[in-house]
Amino acid sequence: MGVPFDDVVLIEHGKSSGEPTVVTVNCPDKAGLGCDLCRTILEFGLHVTRGDFSTDGKWCYIVLYVAARPSSSTVDWGSLKTRLLSACPSPLISFYFNQQSNASSPPVLYLLKVFALDRTGLLHDVTKVLCELDMCIHRVKVMTTPDGKVLDLFFITDGMDLLHTKDRRERTCKHLSLTLDEYCISCELQLAGPEYDQKGFSSISPLVAEKLFSCETSSEVLSSDIKVKKAVVTMDNLLSPAHTLLQIHCRDQKGIFYDILRTSKDCEIQIAHGRISSSVKGFRNMDLLIRKTDGRKILDEDYLAAFCSRLEEEMLHPLRVTIASFGPDTELLVANPVELSGEGRPRVFYDVTFALRTLGICVFSAEIGRHSTSDCQWEVYRFRLDDSRDFPLASSRAQTAIIDRVETTLMGW
Repeated sequence: MGVPFDDVVLIEHGKSSGEPTVVTVNCPDKAGLGCDLCRTILEFGLHVTRGDFSTDGKWCYIVLYVAARPSSSTVDWGSLKTRLLSACPSPLISFYFNQQSNASSPPVLYLLKVFALDRTGLLHDVTKVLCELDMCIHRVKVMTTPDGKVLDLFFITDGMDLLHTKDRRERTCKHLSLTLDEYCISCELQLAGPEYDQKGFSSISPLVAEKLFSCETSSEVLSSDIKVKKAVVTMDNLLSPAHTLLQIHCRDQKGIFYDILRTSKDCEIQIAHGRISSSVKGFRNMDLLIRKTDGRKILDEDYLAAFCSRLEEEMLHPLRVTIASFGPDTELLVANPVELSGEGRPRVFYDVTFALRTLGICVFSAEIGRHSTSDCQWEVYRFRLDDSRDFPLASSRAQTAIIDRVETTLMGW
């Protein structure tokens, strides 16, 4: 009958300061479960320091050692456990065979309106509060008025699924008002109407799209030391009669294991057994035994080679960052690939607004949308920036500094 539901996810904190927290997951397996768990861990501002996992295709056992990054918001471990549990299939056999009929409905979309006096870092402060309250930002519309006020529209879902209650809505607005202090004019939370498309598409000019989605975008602003540290992926199809051994040597960066599992999930490849080593001098080694999600060994060498090539590309360029000028306006664009399931990468908006705040740059307007290329759908974050004395945006040196700071924050370097 499996294990008690309370024991599906166990969280054990380190005995002393600096030791990682151990997250153990023991539940029935499902396609893409590892990716879903790592996306949730990344969403809470945590990174995997090392881990082990194994599955026979029906049941899986995963042990992940996680730690918070210095720039992360406070971790609500109770909410994290609840979210991880919701990603796991029930261990009860009666439920296990009826997962499709009992699948949870999509989360409800809410509209948060924040009207405030403008100041540097205000957008990040609102974003930080939402992350601390376990809320996910799907779309944003930020508008600045000529008299120095801003109207921020956040389209959000609640990880705790409690925004339908008056208490949860009032506590959220109160928390935001206290954080913004005298800058807050009003705060409202309501259901988003059907006219608000949760996955609205962004219109990008062909020239900007070519620059943003080019594989060389990131390389233009990275130092030569970083550029040569590409991931090395090797495979061995002779070691095991049932699996392919995949060995990865790569630079350690934020979300690296999520990117590997996201790519594997989209390519219908299952990681049956794996070990993630601790970071040594900024690099990681991973040993993974893989197979098709139908349980069969991957015998097509061309398919394996294409998968390895895609893995290398996704680890080198998990996000794209560029700056475009439109007359007097300067726009920062950040893009990340969307999973085939429709999920985007967590905390991108949080990291970008944090980077801009540390540089003292104000955001005049911002929005999140989707953009499709021939082989992928992207989530695109667009920030129209305010010029300043410290960062005259027309300067190529200033633009390079902005891109470098944003990319460094996103990658956790």
